[in-house]
Amino acid sequence: MRVVFMGTPDFSVPALEALHSAHDIVRVYTQPPRPAGRGKKDRPSPVQARAAALGLPVRHPVSLKGAVEQADFAALKADVAVVVAYGLILPQAVLDAPAKGCLNIHASLLPRWRGAAPIHRAVMAGDAETGVCIMQMEAGLDTGPVVACERTQIAAEETTGDLHDRLAGMGARLILSVLDAVGTGVGTDAIRQPDAGVTYASKIDKAESRVDWTRPAVEVDRQIRGLSPFPGAWCPVAGERVKLLRSRLAKGQGAPGEVLGGFTIACGTGAVEVTEAQREGKKAMPASEVLKGLHLPDRME
Repeated sequence: MRVVFMGTPDFSVPALEALHSAHDIVRVYTQPPRPAGRGKKDRPSPVQARAAALGLPVRHPVSLKGAVEQADFAALKADVAVVVAYGLILPQAVLDAPAKGCLNIHASLLPRWRGAAPIHRAVMAGDAETGVCIMQMEAGLDTGPVVACERTQIAAEETTGDLHDRLAGMGARLILSVLDAVGTGVGTDAIRQPDAGVTYASKIDKAESRVDWTRPAVEVDRQIRGLSPFPGAWCPVAGERVKLLRSRLAKGQGAPGEVLGGFTIACGTGAVEVTEAQREGKKAMPASEVLKGLHLPDRME
């Protein structure tokens, strides 16, 4: 099958690899290289880097709205386009070009968590489960009918990073099974999303990252795990900004911010034990290692 692949971040790479092993990828679309690192040199996206390693043709236009770009896309005569966290809006002309349309791999149980950050929001909200949906794309934001779906439980101490990797693998496997059925008419059994239960996963704002110890422990724990590894929940310790990357609920009670022993901190109700953290300029380490070089005050800010 002639496939156009459209994706940008690490989440997209497993699907690219799976499709490359089973189908003819006629072109890969991804976001343009962006300045990154201390030198702020242009760095290709993870998808561009992997596509290049696989010997696949890559384009990274800043927009798909132009007539020339749309005509070039249509000239590929693709059977289907697979879109995974691409980051650009697809005009109707692009959506209509592949013979069997455009399929999106979305990391939530639609219609819950449409939008930019479904994995972060599911963890931060304390959802018991999430999953991956394969959706036929249409003009609306993640509103298309769902062709296939796979569910999974969210573990009590799972971070967004952990869940990200599991869902990326699930999506890669699921899109292959969907494309196996394309010959019989993909979308025949597609289910329109219900109007009830719609939520939006807004982009993560770094202003959400600072920990407020007056909040209930269950919310602080979800914040730490939900923002790990990026952008990372943080708190100041002796003038240093320390990222908190893994945590779990702990026994104990005290004034909000009170250090109850080790890296266990009292919250508005209950307490949270930080199990992994990262000091400025250093690698992420188990909390026990961080505490060897970092003295916690009696009470955290």
